[in-house]
Amino acid sequence: MTLKAIIFDVDGTLAETEEAHRQAFNETFAEWGLPWEWSREDYAELLKVTGGKERIRHFIETREPERGAEILERIPELHAQKTRRYGEIIASGGVPLRPGVERLIGEAKDAGLLVAIATTTSTPNVGALIRATLGREPEEIFDALACGEEVEKKKPAPDLYRLALEKLEIFPKEAVAIEDSANGLRSALRAGIQTVITPSGYTADEDFTNALAVVSHLGEPDMPYEHVAGFGFSGGMITADALRRWID
Repeated sequence: MTLKAIIFDVDGTLAETEEAHRQAFNETFAEWGLPWEWSREDYAELLKVTGGKERIRHFIETREPERGAEILERIPELHAQKTRRYGEIIASGGVPLRPGVERLIGEAKDAGLLVAIATTTSTPNVGALIRATLGREPEEIFDALACGEEVEKKKPAPDLYRLALEKLEIFPKEAVAIEDSANGLRSALRAGIQTVITPSGYTADEDFTNALAVVSHLGEPDMPYEHVAGFGFSGGMITADALRRWID
């Protein structure tokens, strides 16, 4: 079947955003007078729970059941403030796209492929990152956005990828996903989509069994990727042409 679309995850895949998220969580907790500060180790564990609101709830229920009880009903408010702070951090320009991301998006569009996003993060977070890194609105670049608030079940459930396929009006075998995490990989595979993994700083030790390929990043002409596992793409770059040849 012919490749028609490349579907990108966002956090950890388009850019190493997780430290910006962690900073935004911690600064928001401080503003609310909450004695919580998530370390890198804390956050690495909490990332196993997909979705920011879900992550806060899990933290309260498992680590702060008494102190955080009164916060449970205010999680949407707390998370909304965290989202605003994250947008400010991203807008400052300190979080660039990972190697090869902008190149692959451009190649795909030049080749007539559709490009889409399937992410557990919220639409405002996607907008903040794309405006800061590509200088345009997401809708001007991507043919479909499937974001966390649009589905009931987030990754590793397949719902976000199924939503992206529905919006693109294509079949699973006509798409390739670009992901950075085991949860993202499981989500895409459960939707029937072959997946290339570019592990991020928080996901490098996860299990990526059944990925099409695992590479350090998507690669640039002067910065070839390091091949980790799976299918090998020549030239040190994941290109739109190589993905199309593989699928075809």
